[in-house]
Amino acid sequence: MSHAPYDADVIVIGAGLAGLAATAELADAGRSVLLLDQEPEQSIGGQAHWSFGGLFLVDSPEQRRMRIRDSHALALQDWFGTAGFDRPEDAWARRWAEAYVHFAAGEKRAWLHGLGVRFFPVVGWAERGGYEATGHGNSVPRFHITWGTGPGLVAPFERRVREGVARGLVRFRFRHRVTGLARTAGAVDTVTGEVLARSDVPRGTASDRRVTGSFSLRAQAVIVTSGGIGGNHDLVRAQWPERLGTPPARLLSGVPAHVDGLMLGVAEAAGAHHVNRDRMWHYTEGIENWNPIWARHGIRILPGPSSLWLDATGRRLPVPLFPGFDTLGTLEHIMRTGHDHTWFVLDQKIIGKEFALSGSEQNPDLTGKSVRGVLDRARADVPGPVRAFMDKGADFVVEKDLAALVRGMNRITGKDLIDEAALCREITARDREIANPFTKDLQITAIRGARRYLGDRLIRTAAPHRLLDPEAGPLIAVRLNILTRKSLGGLRTDLSSRVLTPEGEPLPGVYAAGEAAGFGGGGVHGYRSLEGTFLGGCLFSGRTAGRAAAKAVG
Repeated sequence: MSHAPYDADVIVIGAGLAGLAATAELADAGRSVLLLDQEPEQSIGGQAHWSFGGLFLVDSPEQRRMRIRDSHALALQDWFGTAGFDRPEDAWARRWAEAYVHFAAGEKRAWLHGLGVRFFPVVGWAERGGYEATGHGNSVPRFHITWGTGPGLVAPFERRVREGVARGLVRFRFRHRVTGLARTAGAVDTVTGEVLARSDVPRGTASDRRVTGSFSLRAQAVIVTSGGIGGNHDLVRAQWPERLGTPPARLLSGVPAHVDGLMLGVAEAAGAHHVNRDRMWHYTEGIENWNPIWARHGIRILPGPSSLWLDATGRRLPVPLFPGFDTLGTLEHIMRTGHDHTWFVLDQKIIGKEFALSGSEQNPDLTGKSVRGVLDRARADVPGPVRAFMDKGADFVVEKDLAALVRGMNRITGKDLIDEAALCREITARDREIANPFTKDLQITAIRGARRYLGDRLIRTAAPHRLLDPEAGPLIAVRLNILTRKSLGGLRTDLSSRVLTPEGEPLPGVYAAGEAAGFGGGGVHGYRSLEGTFLGGCLFSGRTAGRAAAKAVG
């Protein structure tokens, strides 16, 4: 029996960062590629385009210039202390973690630098932990912001792919939604699905879902780089882990609706092993975008350490759940309170220095590579994008006195959950601790410790001061919502990005990378992320998958 000829050497499903990285490697190796995506061409680059462009690097020149002493051993200690691997399914994920930290401490920066990627000189300190040395968190700052943010990181890989198009090696198939994978003579070599109606909508906005046809394509290998589940709230709730309590009734979306996770089910139906689906990464500092691009569009605040973090009833969150210290530990605590939201209470002095907003569109100076814009941001009392949320954001209350602030907080929720007298006692007690350079309040200790790091002192941490000091006002309250973002589990893969079956054997012809593979191994992060590891995970696993598939079909 004869079979139809191959349409390409390799089919890549998903034109996000991992898919672009894989396709670029395949084209560089002289392989022909069909790159499929259900969205229109203007959405090439996927979620990476919208990102802040943060990358996890170890012992980089940027760190050394900021007097940060980092090492491969320290980063590996932090990764494993954060991941908490504890399942048989984690065997490959552990090996991916070791490989990725080695990459981040080795060739990663030089490889990206050779492609034209540059970095903002101040290294950020995300997920600070606050536990013991072997517990969760980054011991040192490692969050390197790409000059140009997400678009600046996507650009060199999109350029390489388009060079492949010009050479006749890469062909795009946008508006192609994959619904099936099939085998011929044992190996998966056929991709089937639906052709969606042409759509000219701007990037990120909902595209036409009408089906106008079908397709069937064949290749020697298939690479799944279709992303995660963050835009599919039904799937997020279905996979919500018991350890994090009852799923929130109200969720904001950090990604567009087409990040639906459905391709994971297609791969699973073809024999792939989807593991760790209960591990996920959602943010607790989400605010409604006053100028939304997609449905329920939320923006994450990247906070410095000084805001007073309160639960929905006005109680301070427990140690060490301070802003920027432990995302999932904070989420677990919030879900035990019986409410879906929390509050930051701060003042203009803090918001002006400590609030950054995640997203390329929220950072026009960095995204546009404008040195003047960065300098203007540093000089401003409050950066323009943050000021816009203060003026227009549904979650913001700005008032001159505490009584008015509390009234505004209760007005937003429609419930009198915040008691002014109790909140006044809490803030006053906190303010008394500012009088000395030593204190029993561990958040204030953390603030003073942060300012010993030059980067935090320069641009990320306000000098300790009384919140009720009129000179630091006005007072500000920000309602914080749960914001969906990443699935940490995915298709289990070996170190060559080959997708494995439940029996642990390679699924012939199938590879996976990026979030679809849990960024490698079906869950390279374990239970928690050190941040800056998602984009880099897409690049590392995408590069690995592309190189392995190129060798296999050569």
